[in-house]
Amino acid sequence: MNVGVTGATGRMGQEVLDVLAERDADVAFAVARSGPIEGATASPIESADQIDNLLAARDTDVVVDFTVPAASVEYAKAAARAGVPFVTGTTGFSTDDVAALEAAGEHIPVLVGANFARGVQALIGAVEAAVGALPEYDVELTETHHNAKRDAPSGTAKVILDHIDEARDDESTRVHGREGEALRSDGEIGIHARRAGDVTGEHEVLVAGNQETLSLTHRAGSRGVFAAGAVDAADWLTGREPGYYRFTDVAEELA
Repeated sequence: MNVGVTGATGRMGQEVLDVLAERDADVAFAVARSGPIEGATASPIESADQIDNLLAARDTDVVVDFTVPAASVEYAKAAARAGVPFVTGTTGFSTDDVAALEAAGEHIPVLVGANFARGVQALIGAVEAAVGALPEYDVELTETHHNAKRDAPSGTAKVILDHIDEARDDESTRVHGREGEALRSDGEIGIHARRAGDVTGEHEVLVAGNQETLSLTHRAGSRGVFAAGAVDAADWLTGREPGYYRFTDVAEELA
């Protein structure tokens, strides 16, 4: 693969470059909004303003993106203009952002992953089975991330909540935190987002009722697991037909 990397000065961009180096993959380019940076990594960091020129000149097979929603959408549009597949692990997209990514998917394969950890895919399957088997039990979801994370709840938490709704054939009432008099209502899911220190990522689903509790938890020990999954997704996406894909599609084949 000849991979273009956006957000190359960010923590996830650096992790992606490390994974590519470990796998002896070629880096077509590495860009950042901060502009050119010499000697920051084994790959020179170039200006994101040159993305169209770089895509045209560097024979790029796929772009891997971990940035912010507005930047991701612009990078996806540039990739679509160049006919280059696009993978993003950015979270916090608005409805309009998703529509723009889906529009890009009409021209190129676009893969959006809220979480590229294979263990999270297993967690989702376990949560679906648990809440489906225990429809009358209460459900609470808690996620914890580092103190610089922008969006809350996390993209992964939102995906888990969507799967809980599917497993129970109904969209639950989502309550974010509690304060004061806050009696729990039927069909409610409590959602709690914690931000502290340098926590990579933790998601816990608590299912409780009938004098018993079931706790399902995933903890990521390193951001490298997300970068490795994103590179797996990039490899999988190369050569696919245009469309809007999810990491679930990749994880199913890797299982």
